[in-house]
Amino acid sequence: MSKKKGLSLEEKRSRMMEIFFETKDVFQLKDIEKIAPKSKGITPMSVKEVLQSLVDDNMVDSERVGTSNYYWAFPSKALHARKRKIDELEKQHEEGKQRRARLQKAVDEAKKGREDTAERAAMLKELQQLRQQRDHMKAELEKYKECDPEVVEEMRKANITAKEAVSRWTDNVFAIKSWAKKKFSFEDRQINKAFGIPEDFDYMD
Repeated sequence: MSKKKGLSLEEKRSRMMEIFFETKDVFQLKDIEKIAPKSKGITPMSVKEVLQSLVDDNMVDSERVGTSNYYWAFPSKALHARKRKIDELEKQHEEGKQRRARLQKAVDEAKKGREDTAERAAMLKELQQLRQQRDHMKAELEKYKECDPEVVEEMRKANITAKEAVSRWTDNVFAIKSWAKKKFSFEDRQINKAFGIPEDFDYMD
């Protein structure tokens, strides 16, 4: 024979509320701890926890008088609590409806002017042609970029730098040739042949 299943927390809460609604009385914790296990099958160990959860959810009122805490909950309180909850849910529902209506209106507004008409098709075609024309002009602009004064000036400066570098290396070659001729009594022809220097090697004009 299977063991009897215990009450869930919600079942305990519901049964404890029945104690208050049926008696319409005010209790101390010790009173509830005596009544709940006997009349509602709520285990003694969980009475305090269940009662506190009802207080936290504002379903049971609590007041400290002297050194004792007193608890009560009348049916009218539960009725008002349910009414507040219904009002809150109805308000949320109405806000949701209004938000949905605003979103639908925004969607409808966004669709305006995007209908598939002959005028729109013609405008899209013209837009495509203008984009192609823009791309073609950009390509042409790249071709003539070399004629840009700034680009020409940059190229001129680069040529001057390159020519100066060539002149320095030409100076170095002639200096080495002069040193070899003095050191080893070589002739120009012998040095040129040995190092692969052209016979017409000279400074650039």
